[in-house]
Amino acid sequence: MSGRDAILRNVRRSLGRGAVPVETAAALSERVATHRRNLIPARAASLPRAARVDLFIKMAEEVQTSVTRVACDADIPAEVARYLAAENLPAELAVAPDASLADVPWGDRPLLQIRRGKAEPGDAVSLTPCLAAVAETGTLMLVSGSGTPTTLNFLPDTQIVVVRAGQIVAGYEDGWDLIRERAANSGEGWPRTVNLITGPSRTGDIEQRIQLGAHGPRRLHIVVVGDVDGNSADGAPSDA
Repeated sequence: MSGRDAILRNVRRSLGRGAVPVETAAALSERVATHRRNLIPARAASLPRAARVDLFIKMAEEVQTSVTRVACDADIPAEVARYLAAENLPAELAVAPDASLADVPWGDRPLLQIRRGKAEPGDAVSLTPCLAAVAETGTLMLVSGSGTPTTLNFLPDTQIVVVRAGQIVAGYEDGWDLIRERAANSGEGWPRTVNLITGPSRTGDIEQRIQLGAHGPRRLHIVVVGDVDGNSADGAPSDA
């Protein structure tokens, strides 16, 4: 029995309920497998890809996120070095060991010190990929996994996220569809964690004043990679 099953069993016991009946379990499984999509606002869904990318950037910048566009993976190291220098940050990065970042030529910028793996308490800057980016709200969807440790999204004070132009979708339902597709095709099942990130971490609980960096990074920088007029960086055809 998994830890999750043990916890749910204890919850049911505390509520005076036994095991989930077979017919109920089957109905729940069917609902997950045949999920009905919720409403997707037409503002983003009706846009061609180029305009969708522009909307994502606009919405991200409205929540204090900095965004830069580059043509391909070969341009990522130079942009990262530029951003770190502009923000007076150390040229040291904790980078997600994900296959989607395998072609980034970090050796072109030898002064950047790259360490691949989960974030450690002393890390100032992290760099991660994302699974999807939502144009409607400027939100990033990041999933946990062996190549994408969730600590990279919370411990460092600054997070840099690489977004492929083809990963920018209209609404949240499109992003959840990608997560379901990934779970079905990867053989790994659903990720343990899905982080929805809209701008730097913040809170207004302290004297009703906005404080950045409350529960995670105080700086969020997005590098959008790819051509929006033809093919995106991941090879997905444009629907413009």
